[in-house]
This record gives sequence, C-alpha cells and structure tokens, in this order.
Amino acid sequence: MKAEIDLGDSGARAESVSDFTRRVKALLEGGVRPGWVRGEVSNLRAQASGHVYFSLKDATAQVSAVLFRGDAARQTVKLRDGQQVVVFGAVSVYEARGQYQLVVRAVIEDGVGRLQQEFERLKQRLADEGLFAAEKKRPIPEMPATVGFITSPTGAAVQDFMRILTRRGWRGRLVVLPAKVQGDGAAAEMVAMLELAQELKIFDLLVIGRGGGSLEDLWAFNEEPLVRAVAGCPIPVISAVGHEIDFTLCDFAADVRAETPSGAAELISSNFVHCAERAAQASEAMVAAGEGAVERAAERLDHARSRLRLLTPAAQIEQGFLRLDDFSNRLASALRSLLQLRRQQLGEARTRLMHSSPETRVQHGSHQLLSLYKRLQAASPASVLNRGFAIVRDERGQPVARRAAIKAGQRLSAEFSDGTVKIRAEE
Repeated sequence: MKAEIDLGDSGARAESVSDFTRRVKALLEGGVRPGWVRGEVSNLRAQASGHVYFSLKDATAQVSAVLFRGDAARQTVKLRDGQQVVVFGAVSVYEARGQYQLVVRAVIEDGVGRLQQEFERLKQRLADEGLFAAEKKRPIPEMPATVGFITSPTGAAVQDFMRILTRRGWRGRLVVLPAKVQGDGAAAEMVAMLELAQELKIFDLLVIGRGGGSLEDLWAFNEEPLVRAVAGCPIPVISAVGHEIDFTLCDFAADVRAETPSGAAELISSNFVHCAERAAQASEAMVAAGEGAVERAAERLDHARSRLRLLTPAAQIEQGFLRLDDFSNRLASALRSLLQLRRQQLGEARTRLMHSSPETRVQHGSHQLLSLYKRLQAASPASVLNRGFAIVRDERGQPVARRAAIKAGQRLSAEFSDGTVKIRAEE
C-alpha cells in the first residue's frame, strides 16, 4: 500500500525529481544570459566524438564546461590543462545528473582577455554617455535604392553579400566603399569612408562589416573613433561584423546589428522580396482579371452580334424559309404516315378476306382429309405386314390373336405382305 505524505495545510504538491530538475533548467537557462567567463582549464578530456569536456576554475570556484564538436573545430586556441582562457558560453543543465555546465562557443587566451576587459570598460563608458541609447536608433529604410558597404573589397564577406542580394533578386544599387578592416589604420580608413558616404549624399543605407575572426582581428570595430562615427552618422547604419557570437562596439552603436554580412544582405532584401512577391501576385491577379474582362466582353459582343443577325431582313427571310421547310417536312411526314396506315389496314382486310373465302376453307379441309388418309394407311394391316409382321389365321380365315387358341396339329395360314403360307401347329 502506498504511503501518503502529509504536506500540511499549505496545499503544496510533491514533484518528481525530473519535474524539479526541469524547472531548475528552465530558470537557469532562461535567467542567466550568455557571457564571457575567465578561468583556468583543468580536467581536460577530448572525446573520440570530437566533444571536449573540461573544468574552468579560479581560486575559489569552478564550473564544468563542454565544447561541442562543431564549436571545437572552429577554435584557433589549443586547450591544455593549466591554461588561462576567456570563454564565451551559455549555461545549460544536464538533467540526467542534475548538474549545470557552461556550453562554450568561443575560446580566447587570457592575453586576449585583457582586450576583453578594455572592450567592457569602453562599452560601459560609451553606454553611460548614451551613445548606445535605443531612442537614438534610426529605422532602416524598407526599400533602400542605394546601399554602401564599407568593407575590404577583396574579402569573402563582400562576395557573400553580393551573392545573396543577386540570388534574392534585389534591384537596388550597391557601392563598395573600400577600407581596411583589420590592423593598424583600419578604423581610420572606415571613418573616412563614413565621412565620404555622407558627403556623396547618394546612400539610403550603409553597411559596415567583415567576416569572422578573433577578438584581435575584429578590434578595429571596437576603436572609439569608429564607434562614435557610426553612432553619429546621419545615414542609417547596419553593423555586420563576424559571426553570430562575435560582438563589437559598432554593433551597439549602429542602428541595427546583423549577425553576419550575409544576414545583413538578407535583411536589406527581405522587404524587397516580399514586395516583389506581392507585385507578382498582383500582376497575376491583374492578368487574370483582364483576361476575364476581355472574355466576358467577347461573350457579350457575340451575343449582340447574334441578336443583330436575327433582326436583319435577310435573317427574317431565312427564318421564313426555315419555317416553310419545316412545315413542308411535317406535311410530307404526315402524308407518309397516313399512307402507311391505309396500306396496313388494306393488308389486314385482305388477310381477313382470305381466311373467310371458300377456296381457303376447301384447301384447309383437303389438307385435313389427306392427313387422316395418311394416318389410316399407316394403321392398315397391309402397312403392318410391310413392316415385317405376319397375320396368323385359322381354318376359317379368322385371325388368331393368342397362342392359347391354337391346338396341336391344327392347320393354320400365315399371311405376309407378299402372300400366304399354310402351316401346322406342333406341340
């Protein structure tokens, strides 16, 4: 018998371990945002599957971490025990063991971590100035006619950007504003391109970005002059730097952040694709409506032509000819039917007359008499004798019908078809 647990008057309900762990998982994963964590690598284990498990610790605490195969293959840092690193990841709960762990997406050495500290300090200072305030963000034009892309003209990012715009059928104009995107002087060149774009006054939208890389590779997009230039640009700006996990200060200063340059191309062309689809649908609807209207008008025209033809004198005369032919045909058909009926009645009268005439009755009586004669002939004694029978007669010439009427030594005669023979009965 299952024991009942008294939970008092609180009305609480005991939940299963799975339910409790699932609730903890939802709270942790929903409440703790992804971020950067610094620590020392220990207990490093690389599995055959490609996943890498390790602990990240400092002087007073440690946390379990995992780098899944796909993310591990993208890292340029070779992990080892005792290594000081800064990782970017999100908290996750492994329900089977009831343990939380850090799912790592990016790893940089702690030397680069100093850059991260500088990044955070500059980000906080600029945010305190209100440089990243949401009310300063400008809306992105839905259908930009001319877009400027500040990037390296030889990088893969601009090729991906143009390929996606072409594939999606975007019909605007793209101008590549060439600039270094990495190393010394890169930020200054990009600032110069921003100023040039404002002077040209031909752009509806600007995109600034490059492909992914390490924090050092992307550092030009964190330099204060470029961040301030992006925030102060009167033309709407999309920041499209690196991959999904890469964040730069230009991302916060720009009006919109795209995860990648390809994502920026899709964002720019999305409304155009939607409008193009709507235009195509409207075009099809207009063609269908026009064809329907033309078809209905043609039907009305044909109907009017038919009515007009019926009202002309020639049509009236033709109709009179048709009615005359119809009446003639109907009269001829009625005469043929009447003639056929009279012929049928005459034939029936002839048949009745033939049945009632003496000649027919005499012929019928002759046939009956002939039939009776043939039947009589077939039953006559001569006919019987012709079939191989014989008539036995006694001395008086009377036929003997039974054997018992014959006595021994009695003289008899046997009549055949071709004559009579005298015989004598023996015992």
